[in-house]
Amino acid sequence: MHSSNPVLLQAHSLVKRYGRVTAVDGLSFTVRPGVVTGFLGPNGAGKSTTLRMFLGLDRPTSGAATVGGLRLAETPHPVRVVGAMLDARAVHPRRTAADHLAAVARAGGVARSRVAEPLELVGLGDVGGRRAGDFSLGMKQRLGIATALIGDPSVVIFDEPLNGLDPEGIRWARSLMRDLAAEGRTVLFSSHLMGEMELTADQLVVVHHGRLLADQPLTAFIVDRTTVQIRARTPDRRGLLKALARAGVDAVPDAASADGLDVRGTTSDRVGRIAAGAGIELSELSSVRGSLEDVFLTMTSTQKKAA
Repeated sequence: MHSSNPVLLQAHSLVKRYGRVTAVDGLSFTVRPGVVTGFLGPNGAGKSTTLRMFLGLDRPTSGAATVGGLRLAETPHPVRVVGAMLDARAVHPRRTAADHLAAVARAGGVARSRVAEPLELVGLGDVGGRRAGDFSLGMKQRLGIATALIGDPSVVIFDEPLNGLDPEGIRWARSLMRDLAAEGRTVLFSSHLMGEMELTADQLVVVHHGRLLADQPLTAFIVDRTTVQIRARTPDRRGLLKALARAGVDAVPDAASADGLDVRGTTSDRVGRIAAGAGIELSELSSVRGSLEDVFLTMTSTQKKAA
């Protein structure tokens, strides 16, 4: 597969209202080629609505969603510019996988000869003649991804692509998204699975109640919003607590263990020096940084209180 010229996805002050409900509330962000951008938010955060506006399936109440500076409807040969998987179940159950891809290719002005390559890429090359209705959810997810790639697009958009995949399939999908980005494509995938987002995304766009909470590299997002906590274990927990207190270091007993301490506001080196100076044996000394899940839950709970 090859990729054509790099294309930006851009949300420009996007608003989408359904009656009195505001699903998307002034979203602005840019998705760049060459990186995997994760679109993170709880169910109902406005992720799918935003993706549908990029694809021209929903019309913004105000603002714009553009692909290479144009609305997708204004783009010549859109299937060659953007490939998307929004609902992997949206396949006629009696149609074979190969016939489904051939129909999508025909509708998009793509040669039928393109069908075999995406089928092989997603691991369905041997079952192209089977009816989609007989596929497991994971196989349907793979077929949905193949459908998104039929036009060899510059931009790929996946809505919850990991749903229904087994651990091997999740690892495969993660590698595929990284490979697509390495080819210079613009890759945007949505998920509410924070653990997988942490392992897959380079850039993070976080939304809640339709509003943008963050748009920055994943590592910076976590570092900026977490503190490092030192975990120490010792046979003399009381002695270490006293030694740390004398040194002005804040520590509390770890409720989950009889010999552990959680230490904040310092480094593991300093804790080690304080323990050595007091003649206290340490059985563990490690640094622990909060996870993406910790950060996200803190951010969204703060938003709820503010609302």
